[in-house]
Amino acid sequence: MLKRIYAVFQARNREFLRDRASLSWNLILPLVLMFGLSFAFSNDRDAYTVGILQDEAEIDTSEHAFLETNYIRFVPYDDIEVALRKVERHQLDLLVEFGEATRYWINAESPKGYFAEIALLHSGSSAAEAIDKQQITGAAVSYADWLLPGILGMNMMFSCLFGVGYVVVRYRKNGFLKRLRATPLTSFEFITAQVASRMVLILLITSFIYTGTHLILGTRMEGSYFTLFLVAIVGAISLISLGLVVSARVTSEELAGGLLNMINWPMMLLSGVWFSLEGAPDAVTAAANLFPLTHVLNSARAVMLDGATLADVAPSLLALSVMSMIFLAIGARVFRWGQY
Repeated sequence: MLKRIYAVFQARNREFLRDRASLSWNLILPLVLMFGLSFAFSNDRDAYTVGILQDEAEIDTSEHAFLETNYIRFVPYDDIEVALRKVERHQLDLLVEFGEATRYWINAESPKGYFAEIALLHSGSSAAEAIDKQQITGAAVSYADWLLPGILGMNMMFSCLFGVGYVVVRYRKNGFLKRLRATPLTSFEFITAQVASRMVLILLITSFIYTGTHLILGTRMEGSYFTLFLVAIVGAISLISLGLVVSARVTSEELAGGLLNMINWPMMLLSGVWFSLEGAPDAVTAAANLFPLTHVLNSARAVMLDGATLADVAPSLLALSVMSMIFLAIGARVFRWGQY
């Protein structure tokens, strides 16, 4: 069995490496996006973001005149440690807790925090002496730091879904799978070889892109490379497995492309590739958590930006593993060799 899996694994690797156009596209596109967007949006966010420390999920704007200030996005937090870390990294311009005595936290090195503080102090409903100010220091998380996991995850998503889903449909359409069926190769062995081949290739490409951008742009890496690599492995398996579900029975390349795009675009928009979902409605957050890419990006950013440990990202890895098993079981169960 292992010899058959290895033979298909080796054949798929050679096929991909000999396709210079696809190989170049997988390498060049994420690099161009990363450097271009880092340069274009090097000034980070255009709006002010203020965290409100409270137990409730909704912010009551009538509680304080400051909450009615225009051009400021208010985000509720119930975990002070998480919120303070975001202030430290300049991801929040200010953190405020309203009560009998209002108190707030500000990063003294944040220019946006300075103006958000002025807006708070001049909001009018509280006297200045009733406000407790606490300063926090910490280096800012640049847009390049935040964007890199998203670009790597997006490239992984496209490569995994199209590199497996579209290719398997092409094999079925040109009769290659029908010929394989005449061999002792089983559907499980074929699927295993496809998963292993794509996983190895995408991890090599992702490692190359990460190393290049990290060395040139000096992006942040606070956590363990082993943990980050483990996130990439589990995430790649989950995305490849999802691609196999699409390709298990589809016989038309056009239909396969449409189905894959129907999965790709919502995942790219809702999983946090380009922008954060902090403060988004609960329904949007719940929908985003159904996508494997969301767990991959949340875990990768936690490791790279906040120094999260393996125990911290374990829930996301567990969710990805469960998704992978479900997708693989469905793919192997409904897999069809021929067109009919």
